[in-house]
Order: sequence, then C-alpha cells, then structure tokens
Amino acid sequence: MFNWIALLGFFYGELDERLTLRLALQKILKKPVPKGLTIWGCFGGISFFLFIIQVITGIMLLMYYRPTIDQAYDSIVHITNNVPYGWLMRGIHHWAANLMVLTLFIHLLKVFFSAAYKPPRDLNWVVGVSLFSLTLVFGFTGYLLPWTQLSYWATVVGTEIAGAIPLIGDTLKILARGGEGVGQLTLTRFFALHVAILPWIFIFLLIPHFIMIRRLGISEPL
Repeated sequence: MFNWIALLGFFYGELDERLTLRLALQKILKKPVPKGLTIWGCFGGISFFLFIIQVITGIMLLMYYRPTIDQAYDSIVHITNNVPYGWLMRGIHHWAANLMVLTLFIHLLKVFFSAAYKPPRDLNWVVGVSLFSLTLVFGFTGYLLPWTQLSYWATVVGTEIAGAIPLIGDTLKILARGGEGVGQLTLTRFFALHVAILPWIFIFLLIPHFIMIRRLGISEPL
C-alpha cells in the first residue's frame, strides 16, 4: 500500500528544507478575499475542478477509444460493458461536462451582474468568455465521438448552422467536416480538436486568467 504519510513527511521535511515549499504554498493559498463573499463566488473554482476531472477521465477513456467510424461505437460499448469501471469513467466524464457548462454559465452571470467585468478586470472578462466559448466547442466536438445516430445528425445540423454564416460559412462547414458530408474525416478532425488542440488552448487561456485574478484580486461585492 502506498504510504501517503511518508510522502507528506518528505514533502514537508527534506524537500521543504531545500525548496521552502511550505512558504511558497502559504504565499499562494493565504490570500485575503473580500468580506461578504458568498457561494456564488465559488463557481469559477468549481468549474476548474470539473475541468481537472474531465482531463483525468478523458485520458482514461482515451486508452480504449478508437476514432474510426467502424470501431468508435464498438469501443464505447466495450468501455461501458467490459473495461473495469469504464461505465463509471464514462458517466463521470459525461456529467462533469454538463456540470462544467452549467457552472461556467453561472460564473459568467455572477461576474456580469456584480459588474466585475469593468476595468481593470475587463481583459479577464474577455478571457473568461473565451474559455466559456471553448467549453461549448469541447462539448460539440466530444458529442460526435461515440458515433451514434444522435451524435451523427447533431453534427450534421451543427455544421449546417455554421455553414449559414455569411461569407465564411461554406468554408467553415467544409473545414469542420473535412469534405461535403459528415464522415471519417469529420470524426478524425473532431477527435483531434477534442483531445489534442482544444485542451492546450484552454490551458493557455487559463494561465493568464488565474494570473490576472491573483494580480487584481476578487472584486468587492456590490
């Protein structure tokens, strides 16, 4: 059995003597927040926690998922029925994704109605809205991956909506689909976006988002 007590002893003992980790953690964690802060101020942190869950469960699902139109659905069935706790990982990934959209939306509403988007936090508001938009794209790209009838036709409708955008719509639709119709290239592109491209863009935006929160602090409640 893994000895967590020994690990903590090393972390706060020998390692702390060399790197002063305890002092660094105190500087990071012990930051005062405004008086009167309610539970509505916690939804940003909850959203980040759900993102971490998505990363962990997504990596586990990635071990067994096969991104081809012939094997995608069968691999999902295999994960659900045969892989130990695969049904649990898939369920957590599914519900955490839905909850992440909800908590981010509540977080945006809280920031908007408390006027926390005003200068000097206006740039952080733009980054936050971008993170929410990326989350919606996460959901859209991930929805196709099981390759069911529902996910197939949802992607057809979604890409048709993108195709209705003036001037650039047709280009966006063909770029998303990889051709005129939804097929293997579409699944490949959505898979690449979902697991290799969007996560890094999300993390790239999270870093300045957190830095600005630390630098500017949390706005006072109205």
